[in-house]
Amino acid sequence: MDGREPTARLVPNPRRGTVDRERIEAAVLEILRAIGEDPEREGLRETPRRIAEMYAELFSGLHRDPAVHLEVGFEDEEHHEMVVLKDIPFYSSCEHHLLPFHGVAHVGYVPNGRIVGISKVARVVETLARRPQVQERLTSQIADLLMDRLHAKGAAVVIEAEHLCMTMRGVKKPGSVMVTSAMRGLFRDDARTRAEFLSLIRAR
Repeated sequence: MDGREPTARLVPNPRRGTVDRERIEAAVLEILRAIGEDPEREGLRETPRRIAEMYAELFSGLHRDPAVHLEVGFEDEEHHEMVVLKDIPFYSSCEHHLLPFHGVAHVGYVPNGRIVGISKVARVVETLARRPQVQERLTSQIADLLMDRLHAKGAAVVIEAEHLCMTMRGVKKPGSVMVTSAMRGLFRDDARTRAEFLSLIRAR
């Protein structure tokens, strides 16, 4: 057992096509009318178009395959030590309310003969974040993708994020931070490897 998890459920195939901006604009118009606003007044006249453009950007990860960022790597049979990229800023949208959640991701892996440029790890995080998401799924998707595409000996992801659906509505607890983790391979099976990763991401 190498600790790898199946990725088919956690990393969906990218949807082909483009964002239908006209449908978004029409939907926003209806929302504005439904809340009792006048979409024809000056301040709101361009709002449907602006939101359509914003959604096209925020959800661009739906139409991109995050695995492409891991296709260009380097064969390195000599390096078998942990690689860590921490404090990767990200912005995503909670799929329950379509409100933002944002924070930082810490990602580590132990190579198994193949490494990738550190910018590629950050791009994986960004691509998977730019979808309607939940933090738990996002954390697992990153770890499983590294295991699947790099055939890593282990992968670890910790995400710390603040959720606006919790801070600006509902329970209204600003400053609350949600922490999720996903440990695969050596990070799950070896307490020393896991402890080393956690100490590295906590170090300032």
